[in-house]
Amino acid sequence: MNRESLIRFLQQGGLPMQGVAEEIAGQFAEKEIPKHTFFLQAGQISDEYLFLHEGCLRAFAHDTEGNEVTTHFYQAGQVVFEVHSFFHRTRSRENIQALTDCRGWVISFEQLNGFFHAIPAFREFGRSVLVKGFSGLKDRMLGMITETAEERYKKLLGQNPQIFQHAPLKHIASYLGITDSSLSRIRKEFSQK
Repeated sequence: MNRESLIRFLQQGGLPMQGVAEEIAGQFAEKEIPKHTFFLQAGQISDEYLFLHEGCLRAFAHDTEGNEVTTHFYQAGQVVFEVHSFFHRTRSRENIQALTDCRGWVISFEQLNGFFHAIPAFREFGRSVLVKGFSGLKDRMLGMITETAEERYKKLLGQNPQIFQHAPLKHIASYLGITDSSLSRIRKEFSQK
C-alpha cells in the first residue's frame, strides 16, 4: 500500500515540508479492517488514529431504547477515531465498524502526542484536522435543526454519494434522523425528478 495519499493528507493539513511529512508518515503502521469488523467498540478507549486509505466505516451509538443510531460515515481520505475517548482517555460510548473491507495507516495516541510536542508544524496539522471535524459536526447538528429531511438527504447525496453504495438504508435513515419508510419515500421522490 502506497503512503502517498497519507503524505498528501499530512501536507494539506499543515505539514508543507516533504521530509517532515514523510518522516511522520513512516511512523504509521498499515492496518486492514475486514468488512463487519469493529475498529472501536463502546467501552474501549480509542487508542488508534487511523488514516483511511480505502473503504467505508460507520460510527454508531445505542439510544436509550437500545436502537443503533448512526453518528458518522468515514470514507477514504479521512481520519477515523473517537475524539472524546482518544484525547480524554475515557471509554468510548460509540462503536466504529467497517461497512466494507478497509485499509489504512494507524498511529497510537502516545506516538501522535509525541509528534504534537516535538514538531511545531504537527500541532498546526492537528489543529487543522480538529477544526475541520468540529466545523463538520456543528454543520450537521444545525442541519438536523434547520433543514428538512429532504434537504439533509440531498446534502448527503451530494457530499457522500458512495455511502449509498456501501451502507444499508436503515443506517442512512438513522444518520439522517428519519425512519426507513421516510427515506424510501424521499428516494422515490428524488428518482422521479
